[in-house]
Amino acid sequence: MSIKIEKRVMTINLKKKQMKAVGFKKSLAIENKNSFIDFDTDKPKPGKRDILVKIKAISVNPVDYKVRQNAAKDSDLEDPKIIGWDASGVVEALGEDVEMFSIGDEVYYSGDITRPGCYAEFQLVDERIVANKPGDLSWEEAAALPLTSLTAWESIFDRLRIKENEGEGKTVLIIGGAGGVGSIAIQILKQLTNFKVIATASRDVTRNWCEKMRADEIVNHHDLMNSMGNYKHVDYILNFADTSGNWKAMTNLIAPQGGICCVVNTTEDVDLNLLKEKSVSFHWELMFTRSMFQTEDMLAQHKILNRIGKLIEENKIQSTMNKSFKGLSAETIKKVHELQESGKSIGKNVISF
Repeated sequence: MSIKIEKRVMTINLKKKQMKAVGFKKSLAIENKNSFIDFDTDKPKPGKRDILVKIKAISVNPVDYKVRQNAAKDSDLEDPKIIGWDASGVVEALGEDVEMFSIGDEVYYSGDITRPGCYAEFQLVDERIVANKPGDLSWEEAAALPLTSLTAWESIFDRLRIKENEGEGKTVLIIGGAGGVGSIAIQILKQLTNFKVIATASRDVTRNWCEKMRADEIVNHHDLMNSMGNYKHVDYILNFADTSGNWKAMTNLIAPQGGICCVVNTTEDVDLNLLKEKSVSFHWELMFTRSMFQTEDMLAQHKILNRIGKLIEENKIQSTMNKSFKGLSAETIKKVHELQESGKSIGKNVISF
């Protein structure tokens, strides 16, 4: 055991002590030249259950620009804040209590929103929320998956408590079918359950994307009630887009004793009483809950990502990467944030370093 620890320490000490990163000191509009800045900082050292990852690729999610817009509204931060929670890379160093990984392992993960993110050359992450990268995927394809896969999986199986192989004759409505979470949720449901999957999309390009993901039917979220055709009710609703804007339609469409799961904060008050008559269950999903609160079942995310990896390797689901960019720089990250904020992003946007 002592020899192994000595090798680990040597690995850390022989590497450079600084790393490049991209961050911000104040919440600014993305068009502002200082909305992101390039800087150098100390390379972090692993805690007991941490692995240090040399990042190869990252992907950008709506949570990224929401944190950028709100984390430093009223004052300048002393040190730039590094965000980003989707990455793939190579394990460079290990904490003393790490059991599941070795130096040189190729991994993918989302991470912990309470810790520095992946807009950097290196990142620390607790081993319990990391998995081995699917071998058949490129760094970019792998980086597109963790946050959305975990969010979709937890929404379906942990929050709504849907079971694998059930759902014959029943329906799930996915609001935001062409987004990152919707894209992988369609595939998980089609591969692991028997539900009919109805996804929302309004443009030809997003409708085509949902078809590629294998949605059974596609409806227009701009006129959701009228586009549902003969579907008076659906058994479950997964809302990965606008909670407040779709609230009335969801309460009308959900079947008696059905379930609704949402991931986006409400922007105005919603009336929970509208769910009472039908005895509908309502659930929030936040993929970061387990890591934020160090829950007893934190290891579940390691297992989920391993399962997603197996489905990938068996060609049962595919990466949702749609556009790729290159370079760890403020300029590149600004471009991707602009695309995310436009509301026209499809699938996932990935940056390789």
